[in-house]
Amino acid sequence: MPKITVLPHPELAPDGAVFDAPENMSICDALQHNKIDIEHACGQVGACSTCHVVVLQGFDSLNELGDNEEDMLDQAWGLQPHSRLSCQARLAQEDLTVELPKYTINHAKE
Repeated sequence: MPKITVLPHPELAPDGAVFDAPENMSICDALQHNKIDIEHACGQVGACSTCHVVVLQGFDSLNELGDNEEDMLDQAWGLQPHSRLSCQARLAQEDLTVELPKYTINHAKE
């Protein structure tokens, strides 16, 4: 079972978090199950970019990026080379380190 390390985020995870999650679970579901309320405005169908995360460790272990996800990521705030939609990225056996962006396209907090 992979371990997910979430870097501190001022609102969603002020102290950061570390937890285990089952293989093949989406990063979004793993975050939600561990009380990190990441946005997912489209209901986790990959039709928005509000659940965008940056995978700092373990990126290559995730399932392949699909064309639709690539198109949606183009709309994400703070896009990085290792960005994924957390609703589409499925866990494998490798541990992950994840950063939650400060903003989403759903709203910007000042």
